[in-house]
Amino acid sequence: MSSLVLPVPFQVSFEFFPPKSAEMETTLWNSITRLAPLAPRFVSVTYGAGGSTRERTHHTVHRILHETGLVPAAHLTCVAATREEIDAVADDYWSVGVRHVVALRGDIPGGDGPYFPTPGGYAYATELVAGLRKRHDFEISVAAYPEVHPEAKSPADDLDNLKRKIDAGATRAITQFFFDNWTYLRFVDRARKAGITVPIVPGIMPVSNFTQMVKFAKSTGATIPAGFARMFEGLDHDPETRRLVAATVAAEQCQQLAQAGVTEFHFYTLNRADLTYALCHVLGLRPSPAGPRGTGDLGQPQAVQP
Repeated sequence: MSSLVLPVPFQVSFEFFPPKSAEMETTLWNSITRLAPLAPRFVSVTYGAGGSTRERTHHTVHRILHETGLVPAAHLTCVAATREEIDAVADDYWSVGVRHVVALRGDIPGGDGPYFPTPGGYAYATELVAGLRKRHDFEISVAAYPEVHPEAKSPADDLDNLKRKIDAGATRAITQFFFDNWTYLRFVDRARKAGITVPIVPGIMPVSNFTQMVKFAKSTGATIPAGFARMFEGLDHDPETRRLVAATVAAEQCQQLAQAGVTEFHFYTLNRADLTYALCHVLGLRPSPAGPRGTGDLGQPQAVQP
């Protein structure tokens, strides 16, 4: 791992997905409790393909809002709902105090086959962003693809699509996960030259399960470095070593990005706290010495030089 003195402070945000069972809900809330003292800028809750987790997403967002001191960001997608239905969800979020939405096109139910707009719905994320902006003064985050969206005609077309989302009212872009930092840095440079000035936050995905990561990468167009297969070879039944290797790889990635001037990170937690907490520690984030007195009354973190 490279040795460097990191600038501070850093901003972080965390992504969770809604639980499918009581056991998974316990895991989720243990993770939220573990990460909350680091005072993230926000925590986002995903929407399943085809809106398949809609009710569970709403429940999780409401619970974070009412039972913790965290700022929830609710995912909204265009699929399987009319404009009126999506507008009603947005109005409900606003009425209960949610002020941040992650606006995405989304995937069709089942995730198979080409995307097609829902009749009477928002066709694409650009339309969704514009619709949300007309209704309420949300903070709106959108997706960005350093390695190009799998369905984009070209890198230029993909970048144009991102700019349309920003021009429609998005205030932040969060990238799909990546492992080649130069890919991200070149993408940011191209975006700035195209007139995109909002924050483009790198999405970081620690490799807790290499087989699962390969599947994720295939569906999102992310490239997995050739050396990763060798590093994780033979660790399918050795979770302790696998976590150590994953932490080493992700910590090096975050350190290199910090050295390049990145000061904000978005972590795809997969509802597991330990790796993400360790990476935040590497970046210099610390919970308050007093410690949290409960998830609704959190101490503020300290950023320290490692």
